[in-house]
Amino acid sequence: MSLARLPIGSKTLRRFFAAMSFALCSLVQAQVKVLIIAAYPAVDRIAKSAAAEWKKKHPDVELKIVSRSFADHHTAMTTALSTSSNLPDVMVLEVGYVARFAENSGLQDLSQAPFDIKTHQAKFVPYAFKQATARSGAVLAVPADIGPGTLLYRTDLLKKAGITEEQLTSSWEGYVQSGIQIKAKTGAYLMPHARDMKDILIRSNLQAGEGLYLDNKGTVLINTPRFERAFELAKLVRSQKLDGKINAWTTEWTEGFKRGQIATQMSGAWLAGHLNNWIAPQTKGLWRASQLPEHSWASWGGSFYAIPKGSPNKSLSWDFIQMMTLQADRQLSAFKAEDAFPALVQVHKDPFLDQPIEFLGGQKARLLWREAAQKTAAIDVHKLDPIAEEIVNTELDKVLDQGKDIRKALQDAQALLERRARR
Repeated sequence: MSLARLPIGSKTLRRFFAAMSFALCSLVQAQVKVLIIAAYPAVDRIAKSAAAEWKKKHPDVELKIVSRSFADHHTAMTTALSTSSNLPDVMVLEVGYVARFAENSGLQDLSQAPFDIKTHQAKFVPYAFKQATARSGAVLAVPADIGPGTLLYRTDLLKKAGITEEQLTSSWEGYVQSGIQIKAKTGAYLMPHARDMKDILIRSNLQAGEGLYLDNKGTVLINTPRFERAFELAKLVRSQKLDGKINAWTTEWTEGFKRGQIATQMSGAWLAGHLNNWIAPQTKGLWRASQLPEHSWASWGGSFYAIPKGSPNKSLSWDFIQMMTLQADRQLSAFKAEDAFPALVQVHKDPFLDQPIEFLGGQKARLLWREAAQKTAAIDVHKLDPIAEEIVNTELDKVLDQGKDIRKALQDAQALLERRARR
């Protein structure tokens, strides 16, 4: 019924509808559309760099980047999803947190219409796309950047110790033996923490469907030769005093790189950029990159864009995510500015990958990292992965610090995770 056709004598009702109509129009005019993106460093800078392009596409929509530290950001996102409050329109998630939310109903399934992200699946590095895919087949995030596994090492320390790259990388046992010589000749640690040894070995050369801690059928995989070897080599590193018991991202960790107290670091390719940009820029030219020992293939880290189900601007959110993940020029720009190795395969063909990296003594290391990205297997993620990691790390600490038997430690970890899986 229109206002003009209200019955005679309904002046009060007509005035009410007229007032409501005016109020609604005023409210719409007063509101400026805002798209809120929640991110952490340095993805926040990558998102901000897209503001000008976004303004051209959506002049009526303000792009607001909410940035928090890595830990604070993910705490806030966990709380927002669990309470369905203070949700951003788009949230950036690190790969470890994508696994936590893989079975969570709080994120939009981007495999469904109108998103249909699976039509673009072949455009992404396979293992990265798999990391965002739940066991149900739902795709809960889109990969933006990846962390191909690499070994960074100090050429000056290796030279002083009389160690070649081949000796360092031919086998994991050879890597540890090289560390013994490096420590004896230079006093430098082979690695910051013996846990690093375990972390890489349990991630190396996984087969499709195997998973890190559980396979795609939910079978726990901890009490296996893969974990046994990882624990044994970590124990050897500790017994030979080849690690400084230094946790990543601490002041002691960054100082170790600056002062030449750490000879090698296994990590994602992005660490070379961090070393150059803020951790230890004064060490330029002293570092080189190689594939991991035994030509192992693994990944560290990676950033993903997701849409909370509670976002009121899903269409705009999807436009932003497509701009950041499916546009080759935008991915290449992030690669050049922030060393964010692209998840978009098309960018891997760009001549930029052939350019020498000054910080790495002119080495064309991006070609190594591209090979690692191509050869890293796509493995299943599981909602229990974060819990499994805590269980395994606790048992490893008991082996390293208390002398617990490795087989007993793995049996205990296996049993505890199996109990959690049955809940």
